[in-house]
Amino acid sequence: MDDQFKGKVALVTGGNSGLGKASALSLARAGAHVVVSGRRAEEGEQVAQLINDAGGEAAFIRADMRLKADIEEVVAKTVEMYGRLDFAVNNAGIGGTAFVPTADYSEDTWDDVINVNLKAVWLCMKSEIPYLLKQKGSSIVNMSSVAGLVGGPIGAAYHASKHGVIGLTRAAAMEYAPQGLRVNAVAPAVIRTALTEGASFHTAEVEPQLIAMHPMGRFGRPEEVGEAVTWLCSDAASFITGHVLPVDGGFLAR
Repeated sequence: MDDQFKGKVALVTGGNSGLGKASALSLARAGAHVVVSGRRAEEGEQVAQLINDAGGEAAFIRADMRLKADIEEVVAKTVEMYGRLDFAVNNAGIGGTAFVPTADYSEDTWDDVINVNLKAVWLCMKSEIPYLLKQKGSSIVNMSSVAGLVGGPIGAAYHASKHGVIGLTRAAAMEYAPQGLRVNAVAPAVIRTALTEGASFHTAEVEPQLIAMHPMGRFGRPEEVGEAVTWLCSDAASFITGHVLPVDGGFLAR
């Protein structure tokens, strides 16, 4: 642990696994008190315990990003617990149904993906921003994807939601820049997580094709995204807002 973020507080949604877990661990190593939020309490408690065992300070608050009341509660409890909010990492997301053409896509799945991946990010920001504006050097990092910057056949709702996150990020960045709140997004390519495992990205047939789309010749690691999130929160990125930072191994440079 270092003292870069000493005395500062970070909230990470979807922090119980994957990119959220990596972001929570990275922010904690930089000295922030971290609140981990997610639906799966056992996993979330384990992440908080990892941070506490390493000499940091963390707590888990269960929340379902489909529920407005849960979102409002997790933000309020974070501030109640630590007295402030400096960084918000709005990461919680789901994949929906991969490789299903738009005309065959289920309306129920569409609604679920948009509600979790996009509407919940907006609801989180609505609750977080009043507290973030009270702190100097505050920052929001929203989790988008390279699927928010290009098209592809991995699911219409996922692409739409991640494009939407970028639009929301840029709009909020413009609105709150005069008040000192920075709002950015991260756009990972394929990162080896449970989400990509669930999308069948790592089968013997699909994985080599996907790796070939990454000029660095491999998938990303969750900690590489977590470090990018931490950097965007830091003073090293103090003149960066409204930016979408690809963490993509060259995927978008092809």
